[in-house]
Amino acid sequence: MLTKQQFVGPWAGLPVAWKDDLSFDEKTYRADVARCCAAKAPGVYTGGTTGEFYAQEYDEFMAITDATIQECKRGATPVMIGCTALHTLGVIKRARYAAEKGADAIQVALPFWLEVPDSAVVQFFTDIAASVPGMPITIYETLRAKKVLSLDQHRQIHEAVPAIIGVKSVEHTLGNGPEGCRALSQWYHVFVGENQWGKLGPYGAIGCCSSFIYQNPRILLAVFDLLVQKKWDELNVWMAKYDAMCIDGLKPMSEAGCEDSAVDRVLGLSVGFLKTSRRCRPPYPSCTEKHLLDYRAWLKRHYPEFLEL
Repeated sequence: MLTKQQFVGPWAGLPVAWKDDLSFDEKTYRADVARCCAAKAPGVYTGGTTGEFYAQEYDEFMAITDATIQECKRGATPVMIGCTALHTLGVIKRARYAAEKGADAIQVALPFWLEVPDSAVVQFFTDIAASVPGMPITIYETLRAKKVLSLDQHRQIHEAVPAIIGVKSVEHTLGNGPEGCRALSQWYHVFVGENQWGKLGPYGAIGCCSSFIYQNPRILLAVFDLLVQKKWDELNVWMAKYDAMCIDGLKPMSEAGCEDSAVDRVLGLSVGFLKTSRRCRPPYPSCTEKHLLDYRAWLKRHYPEFLEL
């Protein structure tokens, strides 16, 4: 099982490859997982927003979980399975399946259709942990769950559920600010966006659920090494590049209504590291071939070093 000390670095949060008929393209997906393992990604996980957990039936969750775990075990790479669902029993069903199949950790966000009341937050995580004894858990804290956890709620969760080893903190959540990151780091390993490492690394941020890892793993792993060595000036040179990619390079896609999985597919395809499809499952928009070609051209103009794997 994964330890807190092992939960570091840019973990590859992979999109799922879909065929033209939108069924699971297992062959392509397995090859993408294997490629991440061979590139020495610190870990691989699926079932987050990029992995479109919200657009899968349970039988597809099982098939994707099987493929991910089998390829990661073959590649000697830690594997985490996202088990978020709309209710506690749905999460438990997925968590037990992931545990049975050999996952090293699971990731869970709060159910998101109705806001979970404050009085039920700690019990939710307690129930999940009790269903998979000994399984390391990470929290995916996202505003899509309609709730921002307070420091006191995180403290209560930590005291009640020692199995929780990490938290993925996105924009506007506690761990995505300096003091919140410092506070959460006393209990968990805090993951933030790659472009936030320079800002939040001094406060304890130690990794990322990453999409840039499969744009160019060689570069991002070297950048993470600067974080580990606390070479802040050198690190911030790279932070400016990743900021520019997020703000300028990817802007046409966000303006077209593309989010998360759609954009992350373009990142993986832009340099050719991933072989996944561009398509997301409807009704969520997919990026176009023009988006991909334009982003590749943008990289060539501004940061050609990223085009060399």
